[in-house]
Amino acid sequence: RLFRQEGTCYQQAKQVLHAAVPDRLQGREREMGILRQFLREHILGRHPGSLYVSGAPGTGKTACLSRVLLDCKDELAGSRTVVLNCMALGSPQGVFPALAQHLGLPVATGRECVRSLEKHLTARGPMVLLVLDELDQLESKGQDVLYTLFEWPRLPSSRLVLVGLANALDLTDRSLARLRAHPAGSPQLLHFPPYTKEQLTRILQERLGQVAGDPVLDSAALQFCARKVSAVSGDARKALDICRRAVEVVELEVRGQTLLKPLPTGES
Repeated sequence: RLFRQEGTCYQQAKQVLHAAVPDRLQGREREMGILRQFLREHILGRHPGSLYVSGAPGTGKTACLSRVLLDCKDELAGSRTVVLNCMALGSPQGVFPALAQHLGLPVATGRECVRSLEKHLTARGPMVLLVLDELDQLESKGQDVLYTLFEWPRLPSSRLVLVGLANALDLTDRSLARLRAHPAGSPQLLHFPPYTKEQLTRILQERLGQVAGDPVLDSAALQFCARKVSAVSGDARKALDICRRAVEVVELEVRGQTLLKPLPTGES
């Protein structure tokens, strides 16, 4: 009984420390505002374009975009949204049949598939928002795949809005240099810097503040974790993982102590 009472707070703490998308993302108000403005300007304004989002792992790129898409769901209801994780594709060229499948087009391969998609994306219809996570997985010889995707919003009568997310800050400069020859067609850039110690501390405090009762982890411990993680990577997922592991260790210790306690007289 005692462990069940004490164990509830540990279960709650582990639950809130999972790296799910929260209702509010600490320290990313500016970036979320830019994402929201970009979608409204290009989707609602029917203005094709592209956005390249860069940042190290755990800096909130995917979480922020997911949150903005959820918040703007009603506004974007008149458009078509396709989200692809490029890590799941067998090859860079696999992005084209995957997109065709999501858009309900006949499955084709090679140039035929690309032509079919171009015809579809320049025909009359609702705006199409294509989100490509782990975009750097599409790098190939000559960068044909990336060039094709980023040039689609520039086609006459295009209705494509492309958002690509990747870790590398210089992917567009390094792999898509030709796009700079057409400034109007170059992707807009948005960089997510690593989280600072203060931001990580607020993230951890906000998550654990959802657990009822006394604090599970001491404030000094959270600041220590935030300081160490910010010095190495600024990865919020790493900070959450460390705290969740700490809670698991304490939980095991409490369980061991509880099981060894003598039972009151008369209880079996």
